[in-house]
Amino acid sequence: MIRVDQAGEYGAQRIYAGQLAVMGDRAPHAAEIAGMAEQERRHREAFDALMAARGVRPSALQPFWHVAGYALGAGTALLGPEAAMACTAAVEEEIDRHYSAQLDELRADGGDPELAAMIEEFRDDEREHRDAALAAGAERAPAYPLLAGAIRLGCRVAIRLAERI
Repeated sequence: MIRVDQAGEYGAQRIYAGQLAVMGDRAPHAAEIAGMAEQERRHREAFDALMAARGVRPSALQPFWHVAGYALGAGTALLGPEAAMACTAAVEEEIDRHYSAQLDELRADGGDPELAAMIEEFRDDEREHRDAALAAGAERAPAYPLLAGAIRLGCRVAIRLAERI
């Protein structure tokens, strides 16, 4: 769980970096994206610390997440601010589902309350990101259902890969 979640938070940081690189700091929603990126950084750092403390290795796909996350962020930002928000909404929807499933598992066995509390807190932040993206016009992005569906599928694949590699 820790390796996968750290990889996801790292990828999220890279998505926001790509979006901000294309949009600049004066574009619509840039300040909001920068704030989300800062939260993702804090999440990643918390998982980094937990990985070090527990001897968990990072995903071997970290270089891929570095490039793929940035490309996804830059690519959606090139489509416009609503597409950048659609990316955030789609990613955070999948992360909400992923974190919720992890919480169900952790609560069922009760064996790791520290990790459960961290995931619950971060899941709530991700839900806020999703809701903010939807309020900022994510659903007005060009071909929103197709774009969001493709991004959500990519997230599910990335999660499965990070679980194994």
